[in-house]
Amino acid sequence: MPVSPEIVLNVFSFVLGAVVGSFLNVCICRLPNDQSVVSPPSRCPRCQSRIAWYDNVPMLSYLLLKGKCRRCGEPISGQYPLVEAITGLLSLALFLRFGPSFIYLVLFVFCCAMVTLTFIDLKHRIIPDVITLPGIVIGFAVSFFLPRFGWLNSLIGILAGGGSLLLIAFLYQAVTKKEGMGGGDIKLLAMMGSFFGWQAVLFIIFAASLTGSVIGVAVMLAQKKDATLAIPFGPFLASAAVLYIFYGSRIIHWYLNLGRW
Repeated sequence: MPVSPEIVLNVFSFVLGAVVGSFLNVCICRLPNDQSVVSPPSRCPRCQSRIAWYDNVPMLSYLLLKGKCRRCGEPISGQYPLVEAITGLLSLALFLRFGPSFIYLVLFVFCCAMVTLTFIDLKHRIIPDVITLPGIVIGFAVSFFLPRFGWLNSLIGILAGGGSLLLIAFLYQAVTKKEGMGGGDIKLLAMMGSFFGWQAVLFIIFAASLTGSVIGVAVMLAQKKDATLAIPFGPFLASAAVLYIFYGSRIIHWYLNLGRW
C-alpha cells in the first residue's frame, strides 16, 4: 500500500526537528560555558571517548544504549532525548499548521531558540545574549518579508517587550530593594516582540505571569519555601510565546468576546 506524500513530509518534519534537537543539546551544554558548538565533536564527559554517529541518532540511540555510554557505562542525561522529542514535535506541529513555507522556517528557528534558552535557564539561571540579541535582529529583519507582522509592528514590539519588563524590574527593585528580574528576561521579551509585535507582548506577559504564579506557588508549597524562592522566568516566557504561535489569536478572540455574553 503506497504511502501518501503528506505522511512522508510529516515524518520528515519530525525527523528534521529531532536532528536539530540533537544540535540544540550541544548548544545547551556549551553556550553557558562560552564553548564552541562546532568543535570539538561530542564526547563522553567521563571517559572522553568520541561519540560515534550510530550512537548519536536522536532518541533511538538513547534507547538502544539504555541511557548509558557504550564504553564506560556513564549514565546519559534524559535531557538529550527529551530535547530531541520536543523539537521534533514542535517542527511537526508547525509543519501541520503552516506547511512547507517561509513562515514555518522562521517560527521553527524561533522555537529552537526557545527550547535552548529554556533548558539553559532552568539549569544555569541565565539567558545567553548570544541567543536573544541576534534574535532581536533576526526578528526585525524577517518582519520586512512577512506582511502579517510588518516592520513597524516589530519595532514597537521590541520597545514594548524590552521596555515593559525593564519598567517592572525597576519598580520591583525600588519597592523591595531586591533584583526580581534579570536583564536576560528583558532581552528575551524584546526578541519576542521583534518576531510577533506588541500585541503578542501583552499576551506573553499575561500568560507567563499566570503560569509562573501558579507553578511558583506549587513549588513553594512542595518545597516548603517562602516567597523569596527564586524561579527562572525565562521558561514561562518561552512557553507563553509558543502558546501564542498556536493558540494566541483564538485565546485573545475568546477573551475579547467574554464581555459580550
